[in-house]
Amino acid sequence: MELTELFEKAVAESKSLSEKPSNETLLQLYSLYKQATEGDNSSDPPANPFDFVSRAKYDAWSGQSGKTKEQAMQEYVSLVNKLRS
Repeated sequence: MELTELFEKAVAESKSLSEKPSNETLLQLYSLYKQATEGDNSSDPPANPFDFVSRAKYDAWSGQSGKTKEQAMQEYVSLVNKLRS
């Protein structure tokens, strides 16, 4: 199976995990997904200093900078597989 197909399958499977992952793991899934689908984060940081969720997402995605889309896809697939087992 091609990496893109594996990634799309993992995205679908991530929505039906038996138990909800921790917030840290959810941020990791989010940042890997964004890196795999959009590449490096080029957006501005959240303007509201009290919007902690948006800031955490922004920082998590920015932390993936420099990673290729293929690397991010592979890490996402591996993480979802680990969560499923």
